[in-house]
Amino acid sequence: MRAAWTLALLTTLCAELTFTAVAVPSTWVLLPLLLVMYGAGVLLVREAVVRSGGGWPSLVLLGLAYQLSEDGLGLQALNSPDMYDAADWGLRALGINWTYWESQIGVHVVLSVLLPVMIADLLFPHLRGRAYLRGGGLTVTGVLAVLGVVGLRVFVSATEDSGYRTPLGWTLVYLVAIALLAWLALRVLPRRRPRNTVQSERRAPRPGVVGFVSLYLTMAFLTTLLPLGLDGDLLFGDAMSQPFRLIAAAMTAVPFAWLAARWRSAGNWTDRHRLWLIGGILISHTAFMMPGSWTSALIGLVTLALEILALRMLARRVPHLDTPPEPSPAR
Repeated sequence: MRAAWTLALLTTLCAELTFTAVAVPSTWVLLPLLLVMYGAGVLLVREAVVRSGGGWPSLVLLGLAYQLSEDGLGLQALNSPDMYDAADWGLRALGINWTYWESQIGVHVVLSVLLPVMIADLLFPHLRGRAYLRGGGLTVTGVLAVLGVVGLRVFVSATEDSGYRTPLGWTLVYLVAIALLAWLALRVLPRRRPRNTVQSERRAPRPGVVGFVSLYLTMAFLTTLLPLGLDGDLLFGDAMSQPFRLIAAAMTAVPFAWLAARWRSAGNWTDRHRLWLIGGILISHTAFMMPGSWTSALIGLVTLALEILALRMLARRVPHLDTPPEPSPAR
């Protein structure tokens, strides 16, 4: 249970409180709702993947399903022309805010799902690949996750964009897509999971290089799609057309994902590399929000200091940080 509660809190911290709350401190008021939505949702994702014998690709697919449930069904921000002014960030066509959608795929799959699970694995190494919850706990978590989506619709969407309703056709598309992604993640991918993904002859760069690359590529992805601090003009102004921004951001995200997968399968990959990867993404994620205002800059500096302190404490806590883990066969 301690691991489950830790993951729920980590998810909320990584996804919102080190990002949105930098520019909008009142986000802390929504902490109970965010804990239910983010915490229960991602805990359900993690437990489902572990119980099915899936790996990181399954987590990515369920992360996509999670993002659709939150932004498509809960917040309705994927379709709303007014919610968060997301329609003004970039391309809107066929009733969809495509730029917002792509940005949130990157943010939620990585910051809401993958990073919190990675940190929980570092904190509770003896529980890697094992379920945190029993059957009853999993049922309660599933119910809370659904209530979290409903809460976003009732308390956030209804307030920020009163009266808007996602078209029925798109709602059905989201439900079908969520079901398809869940089937692929929990039924198809676990059967195709390789027994040994570690290749001893492959070498990952030094941990500091991993941290710098993750910091740089995270900032490049965010600044391509979103205005710094979510306020003002886009970094590249009119130098890129709206459709090309989607392509340019994908050309950043896909190679980054490929690099991370190759590094993870390297023979010298250790928890120290993993910690620098996490730190680079988190710090870049927070720094992106700081240019919005002087208040954001001040809160951001405090947040960055706390993140670095927490990462240093985690580095001291994690045993055998420089020892590559032994490859373990898939379940």
